[in-house]
Amino acid sequence: MNSTPYTVADVMTTRVIAVTPSTGFKDIATAMERWKVTALPVIEGEGRVVGVVSEADLLPKEEFHEHRPGLIEQMHRLGDTAKAGGTRAENVMTSPAVTIRPDATLPQAAHLMAGRHIKRLPVVDADGTLKGIVSRADLLKVFLRTDEELATEIRRTVVDRLFPLSHKAVEVTVAEGIVTLTGQVADGHLIGTAERLTHSVEGVVQVHCRLEAPASP
Repeated sequence: MNSTPYTVADVMTTRVIAVTPSTGFKDIATAMERWKVTALPVIEGEGRVVGVVSEADLLPKEEFHEHRPGLIEQMHRLGDTAKAGGTRAENVMTSPAVTIRPDATLPQAAHLMAGRHIKRLPVVDADGTLKGIVSRADLLKVFLRTDEELATEIRRTVVDRLFPLSHKAVEVTVAEGIVTLTGQVADGHLIGTAERLTHSVEGVVQVHCRLEAPASP
């Protein structure tokens, strides 16, 4: 009944700047600055993702630049102190990489990013080969859909299908992503379903459901 949900493949960036395990520290930092990104996938062979190197992975070198960590600090921060001495991507990257498939839904990607506290996800196929990258900003692209586009989809995928006999009595208006459904429908039991399905349309910000059913005799 509902429209096909947007997937990561619909919003991801396919032109990806990546590095290899042997890429030097300074080259990594230079690439981040040049391309204005906060993380880079690390690939080997035919594009298989083996890790991700982020700004956070590079910071220990600066943090420990002026002082050498004591034994206790080293014990508590083994990962950071090891990265501080790294000179190549393979020494500082986070591995295995947190990745996502192209057919994952946008809520799945958002949940993964929030749970892992990361801003960008490499998108890989079943073999782990890099296909793109998706960022938090990419997930928000659905909210750039026009009000007219949303209204057309809601009428086609929700109203016309749920209320085939009374769909012409339903008015769908959208203003800045906020949807209002008004009118009288034949089957009042489906009003809640109509509201839920409308809210699930990608790009909808809020739903005001003012549908009514005929009073029972």
